[in-house]
Amino acid sequence: MSIFDGLKGVVETDYPLGQMSWFKIGGNADYFVRPTTVAELAEVVKICRENNLPIHVLGFGSNLLVRDGGVKGVVVKLAGGDFERAEFDGTNLVAWAGVDLGGLVRDCVKRGLAGLEALAGIPGSVGGAVRMNAGGNFGDFGSAIESVTLMDNQGDVFEKSKPELSFDYREVNITAPIILNAKIKLCESLPQQLLRAFQEVWIYKKNTQPLSSHSAGCVFKNPRGMSAGAMIDRAALKGTKVGGAMVSEKHANFIIADDDCKSDDVIALIEQVREKVKERFDVEMELEIEIW
Repeated sequence: MSIFDGLKGVVETDYPLGQMSWFKIGGNADYFVRPTTVAELAEVVKICRENNLPIHVLGFGSNLLVRDGGVKGVVVKLAGGDFERAEFDGTNLVAWAGVDLGGLVRDCVKRGLAGLEALAGIPGSVGGAVRMNAGGNFGDFGSAIESVTLMDNQGDVFEKSKPELSFDYREVNITAPIILNAKIKLCESLPQQLLRAFQEVWIYKKNTQPLSSHSAGCVFKNPRGMSAGAMIDRAALKGTKVGGAMVSEKHANFIIADDDCKSDDVIALIEQVREKVKERFDVEMELEIEIW
C-alpha cells in the first residue's frame, strides 16, 4: 500500500527526473507528483509532512542540475489544471506557477501590456522565475510583481505583498516551500513598440548565449559590481572540459553537457572553475543554478 493511494492518478515512482532538466542528465526521483488543483497539492504536502518526506518543487528545469544518484523524497511538478492559468484584468495579471514565462511575455507584448518584455528569451516557469527573480541586463521579474500567493509546510495558503515582499538580485525573501501564483502590475503601451523592445532583448541573448546546447543558463551569480562570465573568461577557462561537460566558448558562464555527460562531470567542472577564479581574483563564486 502506497502513502499516495488517494492520489494514484498524479503520482509516479522512480521517475527519470534528469530528462526534465535542460541539462538532460541526472538520476531518478523517488516520487514524482503532478497535482492539478490546489486541494490536491495541499494533500500532497500533508502526506509529505506526516511521512517526513522532503519536497522539491520543479519548474521547467531550466536552471537545475539533478545529481546522478537522483532525488530522495518527493518532486512536485505544478503543471496543468489550476497551475497553468494566466488571468488578465485590464493591466492586472495573475499568473500561476506552472505558466510558461516565455509564452506569457509574448502574450503581454501582443496585448500591448508593458512590464515583462525585458524577460524575453528567459526560459522557465512563472514559479521558478519568482523564486530566483529571473532577469538580466534589461530588467527583472520582481519589478512588475505586486504580491505572491504561497503554500506553507502545513498546506495552508497565504499571500505576501510589497513592501513586505522584497526582490533582490536572483533572490526574493520567500521562505514558504511552494509558490502558487504572482499578481503582476502592467501598463498599456503600443504592441509595435513592445515588439521592438522584445526583439532587441531576444537578439542580444541569441547572439551572446549558447541557447541551442544542453545547459542550465548562467551557472554562477555575478559578484557585486563584477561579471562572472568575464572573470571566467579572463581566467582562460573557456573550452575547459571535464568528461562530457565543457565551459561554453560563446559565454563563459554557461556549462554545456554533451550526450555522454554525467552530472558528476558538471559538478567537477563547477569546482574547477571556482578554484581558478578564486586563485586569479580572490572571489568566491556563488551558484545561480540549483543542484538537487
